[in-house]
Amino acid sequence: MSDEWYIQPNGPLIGDVEVYGSKNAVTKHMVAAILGDGPSTISNVPEVGDVQITADILRAVGAGVTQEDGRLEITPPEQAKPEVPLSFTGLNRIPVLMLGPLLHLTGEAFVPMVGGDRIGGRPVNFHVQALEAFGAEVDVTDDGIRARCTRLRGAIIELPFPSVGATESALLSASMAEGKTVIRNAATEPEVLELALFLQRMGARIELSPDRRIIIEGVEKLSGAHTRLQGDRNEAFSYLVAGLITCGSVRVIGCGQDRLVTAITTLLRMGAQVRIDEFGIAAFAPDGLHAAAVSTDVHPGFMTDWQTPLMVLFTQAEGMSVLHETVYEERFVYVPALKTMGGEIGLFATCLGGPACRFHDTSYLHSAVVRGPSKLQGAEVEIPDVRAGFSSVIAAAAASGPSVLHGVRHLERGYHRPAEQLRSLGLLLEQR
Repeated sequence: MSDEWYIQPNGPLIGDVEVYGSKNAVTKHMVAAILGDGPSTISNVPEVGDVQITADILRAVGAGVTQEDGRLEITPPEQAKPEVPLSFTGLNRIPVLMLGPLLHLTGEAFVPMVGGDRIGGRPVNFHVQALEAFGAEVDVTDDGIRARCTRLRGAIIELPFPSVGATESALLSASMAEGKTVIRNAATEPEVLELALFLQRMGARIELSPDRRIIIEGVEKLSGAHTRLQGDRNEAFSYLVAGLITCGSVRVIGCGQDRLVTAITTLLRMGAQVRIDEFGIAAFAPDGLHAAAVSTDVHPGFMTDWQTPLMVLFTQAEGMSVLHETVYEERFVYVPALKTMGGEIGLFATCLGGPACRFHDTSYLHSAVVRGPSKLQGAEVEIPDVRAGFSSVIAAAAASGPSVLHGVRHLERGYHRPAEQLRSLGLLLEQR
């Protein structure tokens, strides 16, 4: 991977971008596949760093993983190893999702502490509490999490917050647990439902209720299955914004309208025009953009990952925009880079642009006020995480003068061939 990009803005970004499955979806499918009694295949797989990390994790516990031309084949381990090596500490969040599957396969499990983007607390206590409800003995140490059980048993899992990771973890554990499991206050993001559908193809008995409940009847065994991933909704929105902010137009292919409903409406409210047909979704703004107030939320609300490109778009919209982050308390780690490039952004600990959220009585800076349009200037920027990385790229594409982005490995961990895609839209980008 390159770790530095030199970007020279050279006008509107125009063209088509095909989006592949998201890293958040494919990695969870890979974990589910080791529960089958035969190989599973996953297609429309992106070339991202998290897929390689997860493949190495699965190989470390005895599974087979092959990847070719956007297709993964996962062969379950004949005799699974119960421990994920400490060398995977902090690389991504997949190890904690391995606990339930390893308990099913071996009766014991150890996984190192998780990592991921520095966007706020992603506590493992939701996962631990769920495993304990399933009947496992769990011990959390400085190195990681160790668990053991004779057999996981169905349980009532009451999530304090509709956490995507905790819901997925509970799904993986419940699918082969003895008896019925009910997950209350479950996350309903498209990626969660995609995983549930894949498990159902493998033979799991899963029922979705309209009140954020997921009901699972445990089965004795699961089979291998095949699935094709849906397009990454975050990547799709990021490229739509890249076109708008450079006064161009990008059409995204491979991501259904149903996965972008709230994002599309937000762009329309800002004055953009959106063209949707069976081939793709395109956005353009010949008359410019105006300010908006947006609060992030769990699905079906405005996705927290969408707010990073939206913040950059706000810098070019006429008026005062407000962005209220309600999902992660430290999501604005990328804002200093945008301010370095000329963005006029103020951060506040109060809830602005929406009703009071769970961070209301804290000191977390979780609301932003953005004045636009701002004249963005090229700068030398350090990228702190994958989503922040794309916001820096978008800002650099709209700036006057060249930019140098350091830490591009974060971006390449979550986006499919980003340099190649951006060059195809006309961006002058040099990898160093």
